[in-house]
Amino acid sequence: MKANSFLIALLPAALALPYPTPNDDATSLSESQGLQPITDELLFGIELPDFTAHREANDPPQLDWYSDGCTKAPSNPFGFPFQRAYERHDFGYQNYRIQGRFTKAAKAQIDLKFKEDLYHQCELVRAVRICKKLARLYYRASGRHGGKDATKRMEWDDLL
Repeated sequence: MKANSFLIALLPAALALPYPTPNDDATSLSESQGLQPITDELLFGIELPDFTAHREANDPPQLDWYSDGCTKAPSNPFGFPFQRAYERHDFGYQNYRIQGRFTKAAKAQIDLKFKEDLYHQCELVRAVRICKKLARLYYRASGRHGGKDATKRMEWDDLL
């Protein structure tokens, strides 16, 4: 009887505790792992359609998902679907800046992934060769004119 009274007395305190949701587990996992490995996985480790699904879900919400498409040129020139590639490219630049690791070496890796994503998008159209030529032009322009704020700082990974 005393045990039942004790449990009943604890019930209001137990009910006041926050109830964990699936998103709570994902958030705590994200925070415990840090955002850098998550950023790298989304940027380099998954296919563009999977990245797009994460972007549309704003998952994880701690990352910067904003994109202006191609800043100074059409994002879908001649109907070629380059927009998704630009979204991941912007994601890489922005999050690397926020995380303090937007170096020239990192920019080169992000730009190379951009080229791969552009080529992937070209596989979705009939005029693949023309699309890839234009993609190569966009890649070169991005390399020359984008991300000029990348630092020259050497990182430990660059030295190994």
